[in-house]
Amino acid sequence: MKTLELFSKKTIQIPVQTTWYLTDISYMQGMQELYKKQIPQRLKVLREHALIESAVSSNRIEGIEVDKSRIGTLIFGKPLLRDRNEEEIKGYRDALNLIHTQTTKLSISEKTILQLHRLCRGDIWDAGKYKEKDVDIIQKYADGRERIRFKTVSSQETPETMKKTISLWQEGIEEKWIHPLILMAALNLDFLCIHPFRDGNGRVSRLLLLLNCYHTGIEVGWYISIERLIEVHKERYYETLEESSYGWYEGKHNPWSYINFILFILNSAYKEFKERVGEVKEIRGMKTEIVHSVIKQQKVPFSIANIQKQCPGVSIDMIRHILKKLQATGKVKCLGQGKYAQWENV
Repeated sequence: MKTLELFSKKTIQIPVQTTWYLTDISYMQGMQELYKKQIPQRLKVLREHALIESAVSSNRIEGIEVDKSRIGTLIFGKPLLRDRNEEEIKGYRDALNLIHTQTTKLSISEKTILQLHRLCRGDIWDAGKYKEKDVDIIQKYADGRERIRFKTVSSQETPETMKKTISLWQEGIEEKWIHPLILMAALNLDFLCIHPFRDGNGRVSRLLLLLNCYHTGIEVGWYISIERLIEVHKERYYETLEESSYGWYEGKHNPWSYINFILFILNSAYKEFKERVGEVKEIRGMKTEIVHSVIKQQKVPFSIANIQKQCPGVSIDMIRHILKKLQATGKVKCLGQGKYAQWENV
């Protein structure tokens, strides 16, 4: 809630590093449709691997592991479960299936968050319920030492704080306070600081991140496991979370460390996606398709320069030509004159 409240003031400047991440991600969003059309069989294999990696990595971050020989059966079969760990892996798989099949039809709401928690926690007594007692975030060291890293929102305040957080996020998206990917990471940070559940907060935060990606047009999590990438950079994940949560209660925290980490993960996922599917050879009309895709993604008025930044290698003359053709068919309209004129989708 506190991070979203910061952005509600609309006075925060976006750091240069954040802008670079957003530009790279936006460009790769334009490419994802081309990959999906040209190599469907390879993408099917990637989806299967991502499903396994996501379920295993997200639970392993929390110290939950199972026999490797059982993973395929747990993810794709209907086995008799041997223990609690297998139940949690299967539950996370069910939550992933819900997100991947429903995508944007599944709203980002309290109801959905509770449903995701209920699925990934299995039949445990408080699955799908907010914490009943105060729970602090404890950091455990290899030598057995522990320390309180962050004091979370009290159990008594949690339900109302979650309502306000979701409401702020919805308001931010509707009023376009800032780039939606930044709001997505802000919601994720606030969720982790609230720590609404007794257990399973990390897993639900990663499921929420995946769902939010779909809502912002980021589909790479269907092919590359975001959870695995977070596990690979687990130390940095915890470091940025601690850096950005310091002063959260007072609204004096700096959220950019964690936000940039999330954008780094998404950017890394797209880079891996590109590497795994291989370079697609340029074909006739490929640049045109990229420009069309980028224009279609624009939710607010844009300039030709905005489109060119997201389409490296495409000339301004080509972008102008495409915009004029779209204007002739009534798909876009020009809001002014001259080289700085703004355009918008109709």
